[in-house]
Amino acid sequence: MGRCNCPPGPPGPEGPSGPQGIAGSSGATGAAGTAGPAGPVGPAGTTGVTGTAGAAGPVGATGATGTAGEAGAAGPVGATGATGTGGEAGAAGPTGATGATGTGGEVGPAGPTGSTGATGTGGEVGPAGPTGSTGATGTAGEAGPAGPTGTTGATGTAGEAGPAGPTGTTGATGTGGILGFADFFALMPPDNPTTVAAGTDVSFPQDGPTSGIGVSRTGPSTFNIAAIGTYQVFFQVSVDEAGQLLLTLNGADLAYTVVGRATGTSQLVGVSIVQTTATNSILTVRNPAGNPAALTITPLAGGTRSVSAHLVITHLA
Repeated sequence: MGRCNCPPGPPGPEGPSGPQGIAGSSGATGAAGTAGPAGPVGPAGTTGVTGTAGAAGPVGATGATGTAGEAGAAGPVGATGATGTGGEAGAAGPTGATGATGTGGEVGPAGPTGSTGATGTGGEVGPAGPTGSTGATGTAGEAGPAGPTGTTGATGTAGEAGPAGPTGTTGATGTGGILGFADFFALMPPDNPTTVAAGTDVSFPQDGPTSGIGVSRTGPSTFNIAAIGTYQVFFQVSVDEAGQLLLTLNGADLAYTVVGRATGTSQLVGVSIVQTTATNSILTVRNPAGNPAALTITPLAGGTRSVSAHLVITHLA
C-alpha cells in the first residue's frame, strides 16, 4: 500500500464503540514529511458510526498546534474490555526479615587443657591514686589497769647560790591602813574607887597593847595625841546610874560623841572619829558638866571578876 501525505480530512460523526480488534503488526516508521499548514477548524459534525479500525498508519510529523476548538459533548462510557492474558513473571522481590533464632544445641564435651603460655613482661608502675578520705574515729577502748608506781629517783645535789640581785627602789607610801594604836584600861576594883562627878573624867590608869609613842598618857585620865591626823576613838564603861559620857579634845566637849542611857544597867559604849588640828592634843572621857548625877563605875558587874573599862585610840590617817 502506498504512503499518503494527504492532509487529514474533517472528522466524521462519532459512531458507537465497536469491539476491540486484534492489534496489527507495527509498520516501519517512515521519514517525517514536511508539515503542511494547519487548515481552519471546521464545525464539529455529528458523530458517525465507528468503523472498523484500520491498520495503524505511520506516525506523521507533529503539526503545528492549532487553536483549541470548543469542547464537544462527552460520549457514553464504553463497555469493559476482556481481561488480557497474564504477563511474564516479575523480578525477584527484596529479601525478607531474618527469622527468629533457633534453640541452642547441646553443649559439647570439654576439650583438653592447653599448655601454659610464657609469662609476659611486667607493665610499668602506674601513678599513685588519690589519698582516700580519713575513716571515722573508732570508739575508745577501755582504760587499762594502772601500772606500778616507779621508784623515786635520788635527789640531786643542790646548785650553788647565785649572787644577790640589786635592791629595788622603795615604793610609794600607801594610803589607808592603821598608822598606830594604843589601848588604856581600868579594872573595878581597884580602879575608879569613887564616883565620877559631872564635869570630871573617867580614869583608865592601866596600859594595854600599843604600837609606839604616837599616843601616850599624861595622867590616869588624860591622853596625848602627838600627830595631827584622823583617829578612831572607842570607849566602854559599866556604870550604876542613868547617865552620859562624851569625849573632850583639849578641854572642849565633842558634842557629837555623847552616849547615854535612861534606865537599866547596860554599859555606856561610844565609838567616834576625831580629827586633831594641833600636835600633842589631849583627849579624855568625861561625865558632861551640868548632868545631875555622879557616876559610879560598877565593880564586879554581873559576877565575881573585876570588870574592865577601855579607851582605844587608833590612828587612821
